Amino acid sequence: VRQLAMDGFKVILTSRNSETGHAAAQKLQESYLDVSFMIMDINNQTSIRQAAATVSEQYGRLDVLINNAGIYLDENKKLVNMDPSDLEKTITTNFFGAYYVIRSFMPLMEQQAYGRIINISSEYGSMSEMSSRGVGAYKLSKLILNGLTRLIAAESENDIKINAVDPGWVSSDMGGSSAPRTPEQAARSILWLA
Repeated sequence: VRQLAMDGFKVILTSRNSETGHAAAQKLQESYLDVSFMIMDINNQTSIRQAAATVSEQYGRLDVLINNAGIYLDENKKLVNMDPSDLEKTITTNFFGAYYVIRSFMPLMEQQAYGRIINISSEYGSMSEMSSRGVGAYKLSKLILNGLTRLIAAESENDIKINAVDPGWVSSDMGGSSAPRTPEQAARSILWLA
């Protein structure tokens, strides 16, 4: 968000947690960056539709959509031995969340015949990763996210482009502090696509 705003984008930061989202946006606003906050829970279709309606009413357009939300619940158990609810939650967030966000916001891009959609994926979502053990729920969720990305790209018209990007192992809440890449390094390819 910081790097997009520093590049001149007006950024709408979304979060399912109002307190966390407001605090993050306020911190960036204190650096004189054009960032606003909007609540959106990607596991709640009503929340997504409301956010899309608000963007349409307040701004009338959306140039770039970045699907960055994701969860990683795997404990490295075999897929058939894991709690099925972990698989369902992972696919609900990592795949269906992105699908419903795209479905709700893409009409804004179609109205202006322009847009960029960037899905944050993972190397784990490549078909070659399906041959190795571990993190099965996460791998499957990113594999089908990659499939969604390709299918929507094939269906897109005008100057609407959709891509998936693997930011690598990033030092974040999900990646942990021992990850070798900083968020700034991971954002480079995302910024280029935007």
